[in-house]
Amino acid sequence: MTSRTLYLFGSAAPPVFQVAEVIERAQADGWDVCLGLTPTAAQWLDESLDGLADLTGHPVRSEYKLPSEADVWPKADVILFAPATFNSLNSWALGLTSAFVVGVVAEGIGKGIPTVAMPCVNAAYASHRALDRSVTELREQGITVLYGEGGFEPNPPGSGSPKGYPWDVALEAAKQKADKA
Repeated sequence: MTSRTLYLFGSAAPPVFQVAEVIERAQADGWDVCLGLTPTAAQWLDESLDGLADLTGHPVRSEYKLPSEADVWPKADVILFAPATFNSLNSWALGLTSAFVVGVVAEGIGKGIPTVAMPCVNAAYASHRALDRSVTELREQGITVLYGEGGFEPNPPGSGSPKGYPWDVALEAAKQKADKA
């Protein structure tokens, strides 16, 4: 059986600290996983980056490659962007691609790469109108955004539990999206 490739992207939100467990679960389901992080998420996981690269068998990326450099990842069958922060979601919806992972998902829309996003925002961020506009914009462009009932639901600031982040929902949605492609 040929494995499919999952690009797992994460922003700097507490559930990113569970990424090794998520990679192992995805691999157990037959995925070849490539891990991409926002620069801040990479900074948070700095001491784990070599181990995460060993776990996936691919370099962990948080920056754009130079035009002269070869692409070191296989082609994605699906992208899962989780946790996706307020900043990442709004940047993506607006097409502001200074962060590598945001650039890949923005370009992925035009390339037709099946993509799932699951936010991780607290209720204070969720009350900002920009979030709803961004979620709507991304959904209108074919992105599955797992936000609200059946996906991620915001908690009051400071009360969230990274252990309560619905990773199973995100992984299942990515699998379903890839199966339909």
